[in-house]
Amino acid sequence: MKNITERHQFILQELKKAGSVNIQELSDLMQVSGVTIRKDLKLLEDKNLLFRTHGGGSISNPYAVERPINEKEFINAEQKQSIAKAALKLIRQNDSIMIGSGTTVFELARCLQPAKQITVITPAVKVTLELSNRPNVEVLQLGGLIRQNSSSVAGSYAEYILDHISCGILFIGVDGIDFDFGLSISNLTEAGLNQKMIATAQSVAVMADHTKFGKRGIGKICDLDQIQYIITDSGVSVDTVKSLEDRGIKVIVADK
Repeated sequence: MKNITERHQFILQELKKAGSVNIQELSDLMQVSGVTIRKDLKLLEDKNLLFRTHGGGSISNPYAVERPINEKEFINAEQKQSIAKAALKLIRQNDSIMIGSGTTVFELARCLQPAKQITVITPAVKVTLELSNRPNVEVLQLGGLIRQNSSSVAGSYAEYILDHISCGILFIGVDGIDFDFGLSISNLTEAGLNQKMIATAQSVAVMADHTKFGKRGIGKICDLDQIQYIITDSGVSVDTVKSLEDRGIKVIVADK
């Protein structure tokens, strides 16, 4: 068994080589318990030498940073478009749906062309503008102060409206999907409204590209067991898909 100094040096060496480390692998290599490894990772994180992640540690910061919506729309644009097309299959005719804020769910609004009447509830001004003249689409815009970074409303007015309506399915974007922390976004102001939208919908579909896995935003919006679908792109790992499906979540991997 290695002493604490030797263990820490070994962990940092492995981290330098691979960019990330796994608790089970470290436990097997050093012949110590997983509990010991978790304590070691916590100590190294306290010294700003790594970031703890689900099942291990990483050099990369897992915490999401809020970016303006006009900057985010150019990040992984092709993946977002394919995710939106896959999400369309979850929309039934004559349905009421909710579309949250964010660039990935905005792509859903762009490609929504229903053959029959549908009601779309949204806090996102861009979604409303996109759909306001779309055939067979009736839009209910939630009210409140508009946040410049997201072009979306937040606050008590929007939450009050949600207390008096229902919808079939919510399509929501997130900044982080973490197996321990759950779903999160990078702005606390909008976290409460997202929580309310999740409670209002009969089912929840998360639209997120593969880079959101293993990340955390500052504001938690729900646990993984509160969602029914995750729609993502082909960059997601097989292990991640299996772990999600083991939790009862239907994972839809969009075609390129």
